Order: sequence, then structure tokens, then C-alpha cells
Amino acid sequence: MADSIQHLNGDEFQKEVVHSDKPVLVDFYADWCGPCKMIAPTIEQLSKEYAGKVKFVKVNTDDNQELAGGFGIMSIPTVMFFSKGKVEDMIVGAVPAAVFKKKLDALVSA
Repeated sequence: MADSIQHLNGDEFQKEVVHSDKPVLVDFYADWCGPCKMIAPTIEQLSKEYAGKVKFVKVNTDDNQELAGGFGIMSIPTVMFFSKGKVEDMIVGAVPAAVFKKKLDALVSA
């Protein structure tokens, strides 16, 4: 995993996501989740493409069940897009890179 993606727990979430001065992509995942593994290389690549513009973080739902529950995560992968501390958009399930890029571009230009 590259340094461009932070792994967070519930204690760090407020500081790193809610209070971030940049838009944030949050990937809620689990190690056993096949679709999560499918999108991991896409998220990795996008974190490099959007370096400096968007912060990328991953939250393991098995280790952070309370945090995931607080956001109503029912299926993984769930990718949420935050701006100014609020959820602006989300994607549930594995989707092509173009779908992520469209949402990231909208987040960056907002």
C-alpha cells in the first residue's frame, strides 16, 4: 500500500476526514471482501493522480464497526466522498475507474 493512502481508525476519523481542508475519499472495506480487493488498485492509482488535491483514506469495517455503523454502511466496498466535513456523494460496490474519476472531478471543482 502506498503512502498516498492512510489507514484510519475511529479515533483519527474526525481529525483526518471531517476536519480536513481538502476533499476526502474514504474507502470502507474489509480484508476478506472480494469486490474491495477488485477496486483497491483503482483507488491506489487515483490516489496518485489526485495527489495534493484529494486525501485518500481506508477504513477497515471489521476493525471499526461503530464508525461504519454510524455512516449506515450496509455493504462493502462503500466509498464516500467528503467535502468540508460532509458526505457529498457515495458509491456502493465495485465500479469502473471512470465512475470514481467523475465523482472526484466534481468534488475537486466544487
